[in-house]
Amino acid sequence: MEYRRLGRTGLKVSTICLGTMQFGWSTDKTNAFAIMDEAAAQGINFIDTADVYSRWVAGNDGGVSEEIIGAWLQQSSVRRQNVILATKVRGRMGDGPNDEGLSRQHILNAVHDSLRRLQTDYIDLYQVHYPDDETPLEETLAVLTDLVQAGKVRYIGCSNYPAWLLTKSLWISDVQNLSRFDSLQPHYSLVHRAEFERELQPLCLDQGIGVIPYSPLAAGFLTGKYRRETPLPDSVRASGVQNRYMNERGFTAVDTLEEIGHNHQATIAQTAIAWVLANTAVSSAIIGANTVAQLKDTLQGANVRLTPEEKAALDAVTKWE
Repeated sequence: MEYRRLGRTGLKVSTICLGTMQFGWSTDKTNAFAIMDEAAAQGINFIDTADVYSRWVAGNDGGVSEEIIGAWLQQSSVRRQNVILATKVRGRMGDGPNDEGLSRQHILNAVHDSLRRLQTDYIDLYQVHYPDDETPLEETLAVLTDLVQAGKVRYIGCSNYPAWLLTKSLWISDVQNLSRFDSLQPHYSLVHRAEFERELQPLCLDQGIGVIPYSPLAAGFLTGKYRRETPLPDSVRASGVQNRYMNERGFTAVDTLEEIGHNHQATIAQTAIAWVLANTAVSSAIIGANTVAQLKDTLQGANVRLTPEEKAALDAVTKWE
């Protein structure tokens, strides 16, 4: 497993980050434990979750993914200090007016709840899940700085921030001597590029922001199970994939991934992961898995090294204007 610095920090993270959104949803606790065991055995030291994960499941108040990870950490032979644990705050976690957002009130309540569920006394990377237009950036960054100084959080990051808002956040941190965002978690894949590449990528490269893309397989579209004139797979995400990616541009991307993958004895999914990791702005790609076999297969993409010509060929089929 390769390890890269998270942006300008000295923190080293595996190029594959285990995403755990499905824990407590499509993956039960036993299976999740097996997946995390395998991830650790394969050298993955980076796990990403969020307090809201599984809240959408009927009868679930959220936090289930964090609880499963916390229980695994307690019984695992992996030392806590060897796991880079990332979680997020922002989403609604209750029915009260202050049970969501990025206010001091909500963040302080949320971080204590996350620490309890994760059964740890610190979070390596605490990320704001998406913007909160009702809370001043100064308030959010000030409370995150307090958490860093208290040792409850070691690094802070953001997710789903547009370039202008990330730039403003970095400026506020600079002029007010507050902790700065050291990472960005954007939506990024071979078939979803412009949102990140147009403005966020040059900003992250210039400012030393680590990039941790989510959905590098485009919700499963870049695994090859969605092809021309074939029935939709039985998947909860199939309709969304159909509306977003099932067009000539998307199918050509899959065809090209398959063709280039043959040069490396790699699958379509592995080649898609290799394309993301070939971007020098990227620190680690987040992948989820419902089974150990799926994890073992997909993470092999970290071992595929595309030639400049192969990357250019893939870039060309999904070129944006």
